[in-house]
Amino acid sequence: MKKAALLLILVAPVFWAQNNFENGNKLYQKGQYQAAAEAYQSVLNGHQESAEVYFNLANCYYKLNKVAPAIYNYEKALVLRPGDAEILNNLHFAQKMTIDEIKEVPKVGFSKLLRDFTAMFSYDGWAWTAVGFSTIFLLFFIGYYFSSLTLYKRIFFIGMFVLVFLIILSILSALFEKSHAQNERPAIVFAESAEVKSEPRAAGSDVVVLHEGTKVMVLEVLDDWKKVELLDGSEGWILSSSIKEVKP
Repeated sequence: MKKAALLLILVAPVFWAQNNFENGNKLYQKGQYQAAAEAYQSVLNGHQESAEVYFNLANCYYKLNKVAPAIYNYEKALVLRPGDAEILNNLHFAQKMTIDEIKEVPKVGFSKLLRDFTAMFSYDGWAWTAVGFSTIFLLFFIGYYFSSLTLYKRIFFIGMFVLVFLIILSILSALFEKSHAQNERPAIVFAESAEVKSEPRAAGSDVVVLHEGTKVMVLEVLDDWKKVELLDGSEGWILSSSIKEVKP
């Protein structure tokens, strides 16, 4: 009885979340976007997050013309599913609703090439790639060990060297992506308008005024202020209550 009760406790939240998710889908199809958003939010409140839930919730807010929540939840979905074409496409449309036009400074040189390469997969993606190459390496080793022909042994031997290189490359890419993900702190402006100051106090001079939906990167926290970097490279201090960080 105790095992059955424990199993019920563990499984019930999953079924409850799935039911709310499906209910949200039905409400969305009927055009009841606010009710659908509440259904998806209840799934998240039950600690059952997924890229699909954040994506659907963002779609609801987009339909409701709520810029900041839409962009915020698209960004949350991208954290769980980096590089997803559909999420990126919808995020692009949502960003067109923002007032601020801040052009991102293009990165150049080796750092850009490295970032573009490692961004092809998430940390987990690179980790699984390394596992895949390791499995192939094992097969090549078996082929080399049991092969009686010199030509086959040579092919398997060279293949093992190539696979070792690919395994090391995958592991290093995974570590780079993990470090990048941990250090990057994106946030979305939720205030209708927010002043970015030159220093962390209200009396500081204004650097720029941002509006809801604009994306910034958090660099530092001091009391009620956060130092942020805009996509154009400029920096300043903004009230913590004006923005909402994408990552917990």
